[in-house]
Amino acid sequence: MAEKGQSPYPLVPTNGHARSDEESDKGSASELRKKKRMKCIAYIVAFAVFQTIIIVVFALFVMRFKSPKFRVRDASFVSTYDFTNSSFDLVMGTQFTIKNTNFGHFKYEHGIVRFSYDGMNVGEVQLSEARARARSTKKVNALVTLSSSNLPTNSKLTSDLGGGILPLTSNSKLDGKIHLMKVIKKKKSALMDCTLDVNLGMKKIQNVQCK
Repeated sequence: MAEKGQSPYPLVPTNGHARSDEESDKGSASELRKKKRMKCIAYIVAFAVFQTIIIVVFALFVMRFKSPKFRVRDASFVSTYDFTNSSFDLVMGTQFTIKNTNFGHFKYEHGIVRFSYDGMNVGEVQLSEARARARSTKKVNALVTLSSSNLPTNSKLTSDLGGGILPLTSNSKLDGKIHLMKVIKKKKSALMDCTLDVNLGMKKIQNVQCK
């Protein structure tokens, strides 16, 4: 008789724990998905910022092409070395430098360096075509003959030679291109515009100034 009084359906818990656990699981899953989405968005934003920085750095530094600097660096005098109070005949072993601050190498064509006294040519030398590596300084050595044979005798030359200091200017232009990653090429020229003094007594150059 006791069995007949039992209900055929299981009793539902009256404290609501089952429903609460189910809702909690759903909430946790939703929160987990939300965190994954936020993390994904954070990665995308970080990547975009990184890419922007790379582009800005590339534009400001790598793609900012500059003209190489062409200078007279040093000189020594060899073999023929003769001067009087009215003339000079000198052979100067000169070192030139091409400073390339770009991220690509500078390939230049042949050029002529001219030395002048009081605006008149007293010597020149031709430099062969070559290239200066990226962010480096190329040194070029050459012999230059300096002679007053084409200069008229005047009091200024006599005064300078008598004082033992021969003021000269050197000018040149090397036309070429900056080569970057074998794809990008940019035309640039290396200009030389220097003044220097030849100390005839000490057989050296001094006071070299270049623009």
